[in-house]
Amino acid sequence: MVEGRLAGRAALITGAADGIGLGMARRFAREGAAILVVDFDADNGMAAVEQLQELGATAAFFRADVTNKADVSGSVAACVDRFGSIDILVNNAYRGSGPGRIEAKPDDLFASAMDMCLYAAKWSMEAAFPHMRARHWGRIINIASLNGVNAHMGTAEYNAGKEALRAYTRTAAREWAGYGICANIICPAAASASYRRFREMAPDVAAATAAANPMGRMGDPEADIGGVALFLASEDARYLTGNTLFVDGGGHINGVPWVPDLGPDG
Repeated sequence: MVEGRLAGRAALITGAADGIGLGMARRFAREGAAILVVDFDADNGMAAVEQLQELGATAAFFRADVTNKADVSGSVAACVDRFGSIDILVNNAYRGSGPGRIEAKPDDLFASAMDMCLYAAKWSMEAAFPHMRARHWGRIINIASLNGVNAHMGTAEYNAGKEALRAYTRTAAREWAGYGICANIICPAAASASYRRFREMAPDVAAATAAANPMGRMGDPEADIGGVALFLASEDARYLTGNTLFVDGGGHINGVPWVPDLGPDG
């Protein structure tokens, strides 16, 4: 058992098989948390569990499609069954499509984005709430995006879903503060799995985007994003709720340029 700032705490992290989710899981593991890796990808999910166990953490995997309410509720139940509690809930999972103009995006694409961004978090938070309320302690960390804050082109459904998530999180923070539950949002800029795919498809644009960041680079999922998530998950954040933290190297200050080629009308 690893001792640390999260010793004795149980964390559920969605989308923890890779990228930012895995980075946060690794940081939590180093600080003693027991971790339920929740992901659609079973192979990478089990590999993530092995990484966490190598760091000395207690970890398990639960396969879930976060657009399915039964899967989401089942993941919370599995965390409580496996570890005895759910103290920290991180909603991070997202599977998206490529960029495109608003008028070319069908309704079902927007509905899917709302399921992954808003409803997945709503279902998991509602399932975790009675457990956190009973212990009078809880940390909810929802991963939003600078895409919505800065209105990036080409990702309207993602932008809208993540901004809905921010509004929902702030409301939950207000309503649940009296139960010792803190709910906050991280808008990250990091070398996530999606960013790595983007870098492979458009290396020049990716390099220019990173260079435009005030710190001149994309964040590291574990060292940069995971460190802030660790703070939010810890006792040190007990008086912080309803906030959005831009963990982006300063990219939100003036907005990182993002003008993708969306076709002849772009």
